[in-house]
Amino acid sequence: MDVESFFEEMPFADLLGVEVTAVDDGHAEGRVEMREELSWNPDREMAHGGVTFTLADTVGGAALVSLVDQPVPTVDMRMDYLEAGTGDLRAAADVVRYGSDVGVVDVGVRAEDGTAVADARGVYKTG
Repeated sequence: MDVESFFEEMPFADLLGVEVTAVDDGHAEGRVEMREELSWNPDREMAHGGVTFTLADTVGGAALVSLVDQPVPTVDMRMDYLEAGTGDLRAAADVVRYGSDVGVVDVGVRAEDGTAVADARGVYKTG
């Protein structure tokens, strides 16, 4: 499965502009370019929490798909928001457990300047 293409063709991720930029052996990276429509603040571009969540969920899923070579529905996602996301956001995800029924992935989301925006742990169905 071409993981990058699979996620680029996902309508909701495409709507937000989420891009999976690297995928390899249980690791994935991605980004979203910040724009006014994705902001919660009318006076300053600051990513809405849903944008941050979608980026983490998408990149986390991509990391696991790189191992199972099939779509992996999200079972659960826990996110700690640390700072408001300003500028383009980047995410990096690593699989921490890959089982026959579920996989667990840790994801870090960072702002353009490197500030930690959110840490997440996603659980995805693998079987």
